[in-house]
Amino acid sequence: MSDLPIHAVLPQLLATLGERNAAVLVAPPGAGKTTAVAPALLTEPWCKGEVLLLSPRRIAARAAAERMAALAGEPVGRTFGYATRLDSKRSAATRVTVMTEGIFVARIQADPELAGVSAVLFDEVHERSLDSDFGLALALDAQAALRPDLRLLAMSATLDGARFAALMDGAPVIESEGRSHPLGLVHLGRNGAARIEDAMASAIRLALREREGGLLAFLPGVAEIQRVAERLGEAEGVRLHKLHGNIDPARQRAAIGPEPDGARKLVLATSIAETSLTLDSIRIVVDSGLARRPRYDRAAGMTRLVTERASQASAAQRAGRAARQGPGTAYRLWEAAATAGMPRFDPPELLEADLSALVLDCAIWGVADPRELKWIDPPPAAAVEEARARLASLDALDSDGRPTAHGRHLARLPLPPRLAHMLVRAGGLGLARTAAEIAVMLGERGLGGNDPDLELRLRRWRDERSQRADAARRMAGRWAGLIDSNTATATFDHPVAACIALAFPDRIARRRDSVGERWASVGGRGFVLDPTSSLASAEWLAVAETQGSAAGARILSAAVLDLPAVEALFADRIETRREVRFDPATGGVVAERTRRLGAIALSRGPDSGASIEAIQAALVDGVRRHGVAILPWDEGAAALRARAAYAGQPLDDVVLAERLDEWLPALVAGKRRLDAIAPGALTEALRGLLGWDAMREVDRIAPARFESPAGSSHAIDYAAEGGPRVELRVQALYGLSEHPVIGRDRVPLVLSLISPAGRPIQTTRDLPGFWAGSWNAVAKEMRGRYPRHPWPDDPAAADPTLRTKKADARRRESH
Repeated sequence: MSDLPIHAVLPQLLATLGERNAAVLVAPPGAGKTTAVAPALLTEPWCKGEVLLLSPRRIAARAAAERMAALAGEPVGRTFGYATRLDSKRSAATRVTVMTEGIFVARIQADPELAGVSAVLFDEVHERSLDSDFGLALALDAQAALRPDLRLLAMSATLDGARFAALMDGAPVIESEGRSHPLGLVHLGRNGAARIEDAMASAIRLALREREGGLLAFLPGVAEIQRVAERLGEAEGVRLHKLHGNIDPARQRAAIGPEPDGARKLVLATSIAETSLTLDSIRIVVDSGLARRPRYDRAAGMTRLVTERASQASAAQRAGRAARQGPGTAYRLWEAAATAGMPRFDPPELLEADLSALVLDCAIWGVADPRELKWIDPPPAAAVEEARARLASLDALDSDGRPTAHGRHLARLPLPPRLAHMLVRAGGLGLARTAAEIAVMLGERGLGGNDPDLELRLRRWRDERSQRADAARRMAGRWAGLIDSNTATATFDHPVAACIALAFPDRIARRRDSVGERWASVGGRGFVLDPTSSLASAEWLAVAETQGSAAGARILSAAVLDLPAVEALFADRIETRREVRFDPATGGVVAERTRRLGAIALSRGPDSGASIEAIQAALVDGVRRHGVAILPWDEGAAALRARAAYAGQPLDDVVLAERLDEWLPALVAGKRRLDAIAPGALTEALRGLLGWDAMREVDRIAPARFESPAGSSHAIDYAAEGGPRVELRVQALYGLSEHPVIGRDRVPLVLSLISPAGRPIQTTRDLPGFWAGSWNAVAKEMRGRYPRHPWPDDPAAADPTLRTKKADARRRESH
């Protein structure tokens, strides 16, 4: 294998690592860096211990170890071994261990000095996974403080080595050429209305007809792979393989290696096949242009899978798979011009991930703020703070951000903090094995099928007899053995749901409708569920996974829960709240006693012991929210507000609302309804709000009443259209030769004159003009209608009276 391009730069790389403790190797796909560099280090004088080769994926880690062992003529597990979450083959003789990045992070956390390790090789660092970035940050910190002799090598397939070199204190950059074979690109485009599975199946058939060799097709996820396989069926001379993280190792090896009978290979794969792997005999790539990636929704506090356009870098990697071993062709389901509109690179996972595990690991490492470590891109401050809050809710960090004993326990487990917390707490309930199985199921998609009901999936997985299912069961057993478990099992009707609730207490959900489609969660988020699901009839669910927007995320997996389990598990978090709220429909208060877990009310009932102060506050708050118009205003109070406005001392809704606390609490003290406010009390409150001086000004500028020459008193309407108005019988104004005025500006009152029967006669702002003008006609008509009343020819000179002529005569005789 000395013809690999990487061999041309190996002498330079070895010389550099002989003098320096860090280097950056830039080598395009196909150069051979993954399998050639680590074996070359074993004979170097400084390399007396183990070499760790970090790989981004389990499939790639296992394949790299098996390839190096095959080249050395050894079985895997001797000189060359591997360690992944589900599988491991190592021995005391192992010198090179290929491991996933997450396994390395756990190892360096347990042993910061990396005793017995001579070098750590970070393969495919350009992919910028969270574990890769974090592992490199920890390794650089350990190298600077504890192990200056530790060699660190960052290996990238893209020309961004300069950034890593700067991060590694100016480490030398060594570049290797790739093996170049001609690559043709065919842009097929795609009808946006067509299903991706139909378009891919059609493109695959076309490519198989037009080109020779094996074919690798990139699809966003497992479901699409399955549907494309169903559409393609069986083709003569073609052997179809599926390649993704959920299939067992034997089927993965079959997809990667040569066909024993020379059949033509067809591999349907996720983005797992983009890098690190060389698939034998592949000459054709069909690329959907889509990828499914986890995206952390910080607002919802959950990670969701999103199908989106692949990046330009990802598309280039995929196309390059066709030309790894010879000339090839890549068919793309988009127009050539659309490539420029694709994002250039995939965003670093660090910038979009849940950082709970990272923050906890950093706290245990002794770094209070993860940003104190060396990063290509530092963790976002908001994400760090949110992770701290979540860890505090799991009792993993104390109030000062230091790891608790429970937090240290969680970090020692090979699980994210939520699942580790579930395992530990479930162990105390005698449910360690169940919790471990759930943790495996949530990390290994497809175990027990894909039904949303996790209890059903667990039963199916327990009955499965595949290699992958057996490996998963062994892993669950190992995890269960990592914690102390209570031998007496707590009594739960739904132990699976109880465990899930421990991991995701904020996702405990209660049904909100009769069909089980809409759900409310403890964390305040709304969830939706297919009403045909077997889970839809439950009252409570422990939700593990969701997908979609925070406001209405779709439940992907859950288990039936019950109220007794909720109360038993979270008794310390259940609050009893005494709530007094205003009811605008009745104008009164409703007092309730509610038991709540987060945003969900477990039970509620009337509270007869609500305090007077709480009721008063609820009434005041109700008026504040619904406006002062909801108060029982009487005529007197309304008239005073109109007078005050006219006098330049406004008591409108805005002013009253702004000064609500000055005048309303005393009115509602001891009352449960607004309509219980005593008649006239609002008027007196307004007077008090105005004060003595302002009230005198109101009385002067806007008097409440008009006193007529006949001695009668009449309310002045300051809210009337056209200005202040008074209504009175015309006889009361006899003898008045000047028009009455009010206020500092001597504004004429609008006189609404009525007959003895109260019918309108005239409206005027000029009483002398009325007497001299139309009065004669009015008086003539009135004499015919009301002959018993006086209708003088000269009203300005007549005596005012509200009596009949006979009554006036009797009065004069009596005097």
